[in-house]
Amino acid sequence: MPEQPVVRTTEGLVRGRWEQRRAQEPQEPQEDRGLAVFRGLHYARPPVGALRFAAPVEPEPWDGVREAAVFGPVVPQSGPMPAGSTEPSEDTDWLTLNVCTPDPGSAGLPVLVWIHGGGFISGTAGDPLYDPTALASDGLVVVSVNYRVGAEGFLLLEGAPANRAFLDQLAALRWVRRNIARFGGDPARVTVAGQSAGAGSVAALLTMDAARGLFRRAVAHTVPGNHCTPALAAEVTAETAKLLGTAPTAAALAEVPPWRLAAAVTELGAALPRYLARWGRLAQTGIATVPVVDGVVLPDSPWSAVTDGVDLLVGHTRDEFRLFSVLSGRHGGFTEEEARLALELLAPPPTGPDAYRTALPEATPSELLEAVSSDALFRVPSLRLAEVNAAAGGTSHLFELALPAPALDGALGACHGLDVSLAFGTLGSPMGRYFLGDPPTAAAVRVSAELRQAWVRFAATGDPGWPSFEPDAQLTRVLDARSETVRYPEQTARRIWSGHPLTAYDLR
Repeated sequence: MPEQPVVRTTEGLVRGRWEQRRAQEPQEPQEDRGLAVFRGLHYARPPVGALRFAAPVEPEPWDGVREAAVFGPVVPQSGPMPAGSTEPSEDTDWLTLNVCTPDPGSAGLPVLVWIHGGGFISGTAGDPLYDPTALASDGLVVVSVNYRVGAEGFLLLEGAPANRAFLDQLAALRWVRRNIARFGGDPARVTVAGQSAGAGSVAALLTMDAARGLFRRAVAHTVPGNHCTPALAAEVTAETAKLLGTAPTAAALAEVPPWRLAAAVTELGAALPRYLARWGRLAQTGIATVPVVDGVVLPDSPWSAVTDGVDLLVGHTRDEFRLFSVLSGRHGGFTEEEARLALELLAPPPTGPDAYRTALPEATPSELLEAVSSDALFRVPSLRLAEVNAAAGGTSHLFELALPAPALDGALGACHGLDVSLAFGTLGSPMGRYFLGDPPTAAAVRVSAELRQAWVRFAATGDPGWPSFEPDAQLTRVLDARSETVRYPEQTARRIWSGHPLTAYDLR
């Protein structure tokens, strides 16, 4: 049995594990030790004590060899369905990352850095959904990052930097630049990738001067449109602190245990309907703790601030909001009043609500609500990112996932999150089985192979396998049982939103 892989990072030696490769072709066992996997690598010191709510600080060097066999601890989670364990933990080494490489002795392999989703309030890099085995077996060095979410990462606090989660991601990318060649990767061929909140993070990184030179390409699946102004963020902080009976400052909230603070974010999220009159769009989305357009870390909303384009692979699913209406038990049951409010808050003013009703004259209240929610929250921000990146001199490749999930007798459609297991090839993960069945359909296997290979090709060359998106032709890859490249399929949304800027959420 071969010795376990050891790599010298800039801070010290780490020992990973050999794990089985997902073989594309049969190989002799003695010729292939498998994939080298390193978990729980520190890219910054634990953000607790004097470092609570501070910008990340590089880890201290160590002597000897550190074991890197298990994932780092889950960051405190918020929300009705947080990822990972929700039990309070004494372990605060949250700022860790994981590396899976086809060959740590190689050189120049393309690198994919994965930023998980979770509504900016939950998620963990150790989720089986993000198992990198298939991608690494296809030749990528895959890095997945834990970062501060919820209050720890995004609550706007007097006496602390804003958007600490984005600062964590920058710190992780700097670690990659320093170290990834030691794992066989090419620091000049780094692709940063994410879905949902992870895609929102990717979009934010595209605007930051501090991120320049840290990655070459970007993958953004389902870019969310929820950023807020400092004025609105300050009220969210005040209400969170009120739930805890303390002041809305970094010093005061540093006295609150991290998991208790995360629970307060969950409590505030459940109470958001009470804030509709004051917080408007933010309250309608159901998540209060989101990135803040602070003018420093996040200079502006990405759709206004992208000035230097990159190679970008971006897309969304056809039925984005369906997941949330089904899981809430409301699919097909939204009232006319609920549809009216969603149109009022989310459609572009002043003509958007009427435009949706005119474009969809036979739509039920539920169909109207799902359409405007899908567009405002995910589809239009994804489309706009493709457009602004191309306008800034980059090359954008756009896709829409139209393959419906067979789960729940097809009620989910091509819903939010369906694309992740397809791209990673984790159809057998718990979430993959939930969406796609066990075993998955032949169509799901085909789409997964196409999307995964698109990622691999794109990370290596900048070309996912279909033409780039241009404003006139609007060529888009529609991933379905029979995939095809066509004009952007969501023309109703594109027409309704044309000429309307995507702005940060603000007080009403």
